[in-house]
Amino acid sequence: MTQADFLHEPFPTPVERPDITRDSPKRFFNRELSWLGFNWRVLDEAENPKVPLLERLRFLSISATNLDEFYSVRVAGLRELERKGNNAPAYDGLTPSEQLVLINTDARKLMAKQQTVWLTLKREMEKADIILLTRSKLTKSDMEVLNDFYMSNVFPVLSPLAIDPAHPFPFIPNTGFSLALALERKTDERPLRALLPIPSQIDRFIRLPDKRGKARFLPLEELLLEFTPQLFPGHVLKGHCSFRLLRDSDLELEDEAEDLVREFEVALKRRRRGQVVRLQVSANAPDALRDVITEELHVDPAEVIEVRGILGVADLKELVIDDRPDLLWPKFNPRVPERVQDHDGDMFAAIQQKDMLLHHPYETFDMVVRFLQQAARDPNVVAIKQTLYRTSRDSPIVAALCEAAEEGKSVTALIELKARFDEAANIRQSRRLERAGAHVVYGFLNYKTHAKISIVVRREGNKLVTYTHYGTGNYHPITARIYTDLSHFSCNAALGRDATKIFNYVGGYAQPSEMENLSISPLSMKDNLIDMIRREADFAERGRPAEIWCKMNSIMEPDVVDALYDASSKGVRINLIVRGICGVRPGIKGLSENIRVKSVVGRFLEHSRIVCFGNGHGLPSKKARVFISSADWMGRNLNRRVETLVEISNATVKAQIVGQVMAANLADEAQSWILGPDGEAMRPKGGPDDHLFNCHKFFMENPSLSGRGTAGAADVPRLAHSKDD
Repeated sequence: MTQADFLHEPFPTPVERPDITRDSPKRFFNRELSWLGFNWRVLDEAENPKVPLLERLRFLSISATNLDEFYSVRVAGLRELERKGNNAPAYDGLTPSEQLVLINTDARKLMAKQQTVWLTLKREMEKADIILLTRSKLTKSDMEVLNDFYMSNVFPVLSPLAIDPAHPFPFIPNTGFSLALALERKTDERPLRALLPIPSQIDRFIRLPDKRGKARFLPLEELLLEFTPQLFPGHVLKGHCSFRLLRDSDLELEDEAEDLVREFEVALKRRRRGQVVRLQVSANAPDALRDVITEELHVDPAEVIEVRGILGVADLKELVIDDRPDLLWPKFNPRVPERVQDHDGDMFAAIQQKDMLLHHPYETFDMVVRFLQQAARDPNVVAIKQTLYRTSRDSPIVAALCEAAEEGKSVTALIELKARFDEAANIRQSRRLERAGAHVVYGFLNYKTHAKISIVVRREGNKLVTYTHYGTGNYHPITARIYTDLSHFSCNAALGRDATKIFNYVGGYAQPSEMENLSISPLSMKDNLIDMIRREADFAERGRPAEIWCKMNSIMEPDVVDALYDASSKGVRINLIVRGICGVRPGIKGLSENIRVKSVVGRFLEHSRIVCFGNGHGLPSKKARVFISSADWMGRNLNRRVETLVEISNATVKAQIVGQVMAANLADEAQSWILGPDGEAMRPKGGPDDHLFNCHKFFMENPSLSGRGTAGAADVPRLAHSKDD
């Protein structure tokens, strides 16, 4: 089968499930269990022999980081509902209590599997001369190095804390990692219990010098145990354990916050003190120590997890070292689009030629940064407007906006303070922009502003021309190296007017009465999506080609899912590429027999949101309607966030999205999982792994269609050509 044959491949034979009807809650998969399924797929990559060893370790670390956030937000929310006696069922019919039971079972299996995977990777790393030591393996020369390191870099930041009536149990922050110690005085054998918080400001793994070229590491907790006699003179260590906790990290805000920034600063302090939602304790902990920890932290027994292995699996990312390129992905340098090079790097000239769509990280995100940097320095630019949801600490985009404001240009920065876990960083950026003279707005209290838009207004002759950038991902140069996203540049006047209306809506509550190329949530996007899905169903009923392709991170919104079911039952062929949460149950006869769902998990994190409707001509077709979006199909995105759905009108950009981006993702076999009617995702069967089509490899090797310059686009590979070609 060629890579293009998938377009005509029949869908799997549907299964009979009389218990799953259009009215049954079972037509939806549970959101939380679906997310856990995604994290199992991430962890599976840590066992994939086709993935380089240290990249497998990185996948293991990512799965642990993901699970920490899941507990801190989703599990914390469900436990709060349970405590308040709220037993309202989710879309799938499960109450919070029922969900917590299922989550607990699956998540514990996942954590146990993480430890099994770690032991396998640890053995393979040792064979590759990357070694994690214990205290017993330290040599005399190691101790000399560690003694200097301990006194210079560790001892000054340690805070040993006795636990007795005069020293109450201290506060341990979210993700806090600590040693609990049982000590005795040498002279009178009086017991002493103490805590030793492990400083998060120091790397978890200390690299030791090795003349043989091996990479040898000692965990910080092992170092602290080795130096316990110096820390507690006159005492003998009789027992110890380690523990790590997670706290409720969701934010609660007052409905009427007079100063949103100040309110968020207070809320962030409250987050540090949130209720404990998970406590991991090392196996074989002394009973007395374990009891005092659980009692003092007020932890329910169901929230305690005994770990036989390493605590803080997320920290293993520190062992992904750059000096072993043989154990990492081959180096990849993102491309600079030829058209930009043709214009000597002038972004405005390149965009004037025609619309341009960049596919990150395959095309460098530096072009987005350059767009704003050139705008800041161009004397013809009079105004810049920018949304910021997440960005880096030393953001070159924020620096460009500050430079523009200091040059006297009108700069408006729409900063979303409610970007989860980036709230503090966004507050810092807003202060910096205000000092530079930019006008900073924070949007709505009840809605997050998740849209990704840049506007540059430039004087050209006797008129003002508006250049726009619409993205599917955040303005974050670091994550843009590993997230796959789309950047659409245009000087189309209609797109400029639509973007300006969005800024007016968020900054001044001026609700737009009419949009030309955009739908926005929470106002119109959901209704427009459902209307277009129903339109495909009408085409199918009239015997015309009817097809929908979607690529999302998550799909769960019940009205949209029901519209997909209705379209499927009327004969619309629906291909969904959903990386993470998916409430759609595919392959059920009479409900979803024409729906296929796949997930792509590989070297890069799939993040772009794309929607293609055949528009009565099937897919691919020049007459299809093609959209990029900032929104997943979740209730939060469609009902409680400001999001954009941008229709693509440029023929070359449409061909790139349909014939390259979507076609390659649909054709992918090497990194794909196919979701079954039972909720289990399976890798597709195929030939030898080396011959399976890999969409990430395809994108790394082939330039994007719309970014080609004088060399022309005719020779750019596409996996699917329009039926009209």
